[in-house]
Amino acid sequence: MVGLLLGFAIAHSGLAALRPWGEKYIGARLYRVLFALVSLPLAVVLIIYFFNHRYDGSQLWQVQGIPGLKSLVWVLSAVSFLFLYPATFNLLEIAAIQKPQVHLYETGIIRITRHPQMVGQVIWCIAHTLWIGTTFTLITSIGLVLHHLFAVWHGDRRLLARYGEAFEAAKARTSVIPFLAILQGRQTLKWDEFLRPAYLGVIGFIGLLWWAHPLLIQSTAQINW
Repeated sequence: MVGLLLGFAIAHSGLAALRPWGEKYIGARLYRVLFALVSLPLAVVLIIYFFNHRYDGSQLWQVQGIPGLKSLVWVLSAVSFLFLYPATFNLLEIAAIQKPQVHLYETGIIRITRHPQMVGQVIWCIAHTLWIGTTFTLITSIGLVLHHLFAVWHGDRRLLARYGEAFEAAKARTSVIPFLAILQGRQTLKWDEFLRPAYLGVIGFIGLLWWAHPLLIQSTAQINW
């Protein structure tokens, strides 16, 4: 699992670092397609392997019988996806229908944290490690969190290289730690910015994932990885 995580991290972050060079020679749309063709299959392999081996290793704790814990895990998982897939993403750009851009956002969920994907991944890892309690899941979670912590530095570095002083100003008004900039008075939360169709789409995706979760586990179990 560590090898799979390392391979994904190198491919994903490496291609992100090479984006300016790649877009210069093959264009933004084609580079996005290349990025997806490399990253998505690796992500699918990781997900399948995790589902099939999540109870491997030693059982460090067993708390699944505690009343209310299952509901807590589901709530944390739902919150994690609200951070993992924020409405700042343009789905048309992700699919390369529109020309992919590097945006400097400072609205919506970015007011809460400048790196919502990292926060979402940490919440997801806490919830699933708590529920499963095996050494395999713990190691997987540590690897995922370390990759996303690296992505915080890597993402800020790429935005600084592209936007310079504009990013420095946005960085000063936002925070990596959720709600810190708001508590310090550097940022103001505006709830009306969350009243967007994209957030409804994320909520719908969470509902679909909740419904399909047993089916996903059954399907991946048929793959002998």
